[in-house]
Amino acid sequence: MQAPDDFNAPVGVTEELDEGLRRILAPNPSPMTYRGTNTYLLGDRDLAVVDPGPDSEAHLQAILEALRPGQRISHILVTHAHLDHSPLARRLSQVTDAPVLAYGDYRSGQSAVMAELAASGLAGGGEGVDALFNPDQCIADGEVIRGDGWQVQALWTPGHFGNHLSFTFGDVILTGDLVMSWASSLVSPPDGDLTDFMRSCERLADLPARRFHAGHGAPVENPQERLEWLLNHRRGRESQILDALSTAGATAATLAARIYTETPPALLPAAERNVFAHLVDLYGKNVVKIAEPLSFKAQFTLR
Repeated sequence: MQAPDDFNAPVGVTEELDEGLRRILAPNPSPMTYRGTNTYLLGDRDLAVVDPGPDSEAHLQAILEALRPGQRISHILVTHAHLDHSPLARRLSQVTDAPVLAYGDYRSGQSAVMAELAASGLAGGGEGVDALFNPDQCIADGEVIRGDGWQVQALWTPGHFGNHLSFTFGDVILTGDLVMSWASSLVSPPDGDLTDFMRSCERLADLPARRFHAGHGAPVENPQERLEWLLNHRRGRESQILDALSTAGATAATLAARIYTETPPALLPAAERNVFAHLVDLYGKNVVKIAEPLSFKAQFTLR
């Protein structure tokens, strides 16, 4: 259920998506970011900018040029502290005097097991962490942020990243990198925690949203269907891992090579991270065991 390669929004151009909601695509395409980061503008007069994106002068100018007569930026909201979402927040704040709001810095919301892995020296894979990110205001789970004629509710949805927030806006939800239409989300320890990811997806599944607007790619037009696919995809991957471990113990790298047989070599490191995320989840559930400290290179066996 991967989306066809038909999302070709113009870079730096403001596009209307829903009432009071516009999108600007940042100029940072990559295998991890697809066409680039989606920056969203909410409201009609005093605006909220969601995910300013990477530190790009061109994108900063595109955001400022999107302001219509009588409009200003009053809030800057950040879903999570990856380098493709948060770095431009500080520069945009300096230009507009708007405060930056997020769940917390890049360490906030990190589960205990992921904090231990980070302390052991394991670095995240994928988009890269914005270690300098520090919001002006921390947002609590469930907190409502109000502007001029608009409001959003922040939902703490860790999994892809510990400090990840989603934002409800009317009957749509801005889901950051938790739920996207073009690919399953990367869950790469110690940034990502699969146990949290599954819980966050199940939380969103309980909400009657009409549409999701993601951090990358096209809108998710069938949220419940997409969430069901994501959850089943992860459950299926878990079954593959358990089947592989039924014959012999293995590391994350060995399992990824066995399971992701059609994955391009350049994406195998991300696949290994995904497998490791499953192994950590299974270890926490006492389904698998190791004879050494938990690490990316540990050999796992079934209990």
